[in-house]
Amino acid sequence: MTIVRVTTPGGDYPIHIEQGRLQHLSEAVPADATAIALVTNPVVLEHYGEPVRSALARTGKPVTEVILPDGEAHKTWQSLNKIFDQLLQVGLDRKSVLVAVGGGVIGDMGGFAAACYMRGIRFIQVPTTLLAQVDSSVGGKTAINHPLGKNMIGAFYQPISVQIDPAVLATLPPREISAGLAEVVKYGLIIDAEFFDWCESNAQALRRLDPEAITYAIRRSCELKARVVSLDERESGLRAILNLGHTFGHAIEAGLGYGQWLHGEAVGCGMVQAAELSAELLGLPRQDVDRVRRVVEAIGCPTEAPDLGYERWVELMGHDKKAEGGTLRFVLMSRIGDAQCLEVDPAALRPVLARTTAVAKGG
Repeated sequence: MTIVRVTTPGGDYPIHIEQGRLQHLSEAVPADATAIALVTNPVVLEHYGEPVRSALARTGKPVTEVILPDGEAHKTWQSLNKIFDQLLQVGLDRKSVLVAVGGGVIGDMGGFAAACYMRGIRFIQVPTTLLAQVDSSVGGKTAINHPLGKNMIGAFYQPISVQIDPAVLATLPPREISAGLAEVVKYGLIIDAEFFDWCESNAQALRRLDPEAITYAIRRSCELKARVVSLDERESGLRAILNLGHTFGHAIEAGLGYGQWLHGEAVGCGMVQAAELSAELLGLPRQDVDRVRRVVEAIGCPTEAPDLGYERWVELMGHDKKAEGGTLRFVLMSRIGDAQCLEVDPAALRPVLARTTAVAKGG
């Protein structure tokens, strides 16, 4: 088993990475827990309900199951209230532990519910998608979506541990694997050029879930995110670089309607767009822009954005959390492995959108 530690003002906790980790979830539940709330969805239960239920039963604690609808479209107040309704109905107290088993939607909503219920109860992240394992389960960001913006209502709230079982990835469709790999590639682009080189060389091994390659990718991604989060828990500065491609990506998700593109697909395409904008504003070499595009293609993510129209793009980007005082801010690269957050004049987006949207190529 590999253990990566995350140290922040809001909590110091381990990330356990181990094949078969689901069978050992009981080890993650604190001995003083009075009860467990299992938050998950029907898809996860179909594949992993038996080992998860068996593991939690071994704690000897009563377990309440909260089954939420699957998908980004359900990351809403209504789903959040369903969690609160069930926890209140069974009378869970402040020593209860919430265990979120699922992808990023479940992890975000479970964590936000834990942050709010009785002003905060402990929770454990058990990510079952690659994207959640390498990104959303680590760092304490919890949220729900609003029609005007993604993840605009939430809290920074750290789990007491993250339990990662790479074996669960075998049940994911290829599209989900590709979406998760976009976040893996992101770490190389923003902070570790050597890791980006490795991702270039191992794209096909990663897509076929080669055990050695995927385990290394998860570990290295968690290490890099832990480093950034430990230095800037609440995104007051450095942590913003983790949002490379996200300003474009969130606009795609909101513009098309949540769930049309997977989050990682939108981020992958957004990284291509961010690379193009980096070339315009920071002089990122054209050969590096091409490398970014080729890697995003190699992992199976789209590289052409939908044609939302310039005004709609700018409107949606104005709802991005990095926007300040109506000014758009983007994570850009002067070179691979070196990212920064910059204010951008919306006019600079026109040539980038012209080159990266489907309409530009007759799509």
